[in-house]
Amino acid sequence: MAVKIVDVKKESWPAVRFIGKKYSDGSHWGEWWQNGWFSLLEGISGLLPVNEEGNFGIMRIVDGMLEYWIGMFFDRTAEAPEGFEYVDIEPLEYAVFYLYGNEHNGELYGLDPHNLCLEELNKKGWRRWEDFWCFERYNCPRFTTPDENGNVILDYGISIE
Repeated sequence: MAVKIVDVKKESWPAVRFIGKKYSDGSHWGEWWQNGWFSLLEGISGLLPVNEEGNFGIMRIVDGMLEYWIGMFFDRTAEAPEGFEYVDIEPLEYAVFYLYGNEHNGELYGLDPHNLCLEELNKKGWRRWEDFWCFERYNCPRFTTPDENGNVILDYGISIE
């Protein structure tokens, strides 16, 4: 089965600080669970309620290269613990796509689902911020509990003007 969009919503986000680790791809989630880094970040002052909606990966293109972060959202006064970095993100509007598919065959990730979302943006007449932030939200239970077909829903956000 190919991934499909089952819903689209707009979300408004305030200015935030994302504390985590920066990578060139999204293949590092296992080390986050093994090392207890989400639990470590949960102990920092300034954690925002948006984290209760799921775990986040955020991404953007910088100098033609993917910059992928894993971490959590905080208010702008939070300090990153040793070994972690942060990036401040201005207030943004996001188009959030609920992508339905199989997590294990890779269909929920990469350029194909991103381009599917861009097509839907165009149909709605919304414009994305070029090379601005996108996010993956791994919501519990939408993402963590597969349905009878073995599929889940990944929340995929694209910043819009």
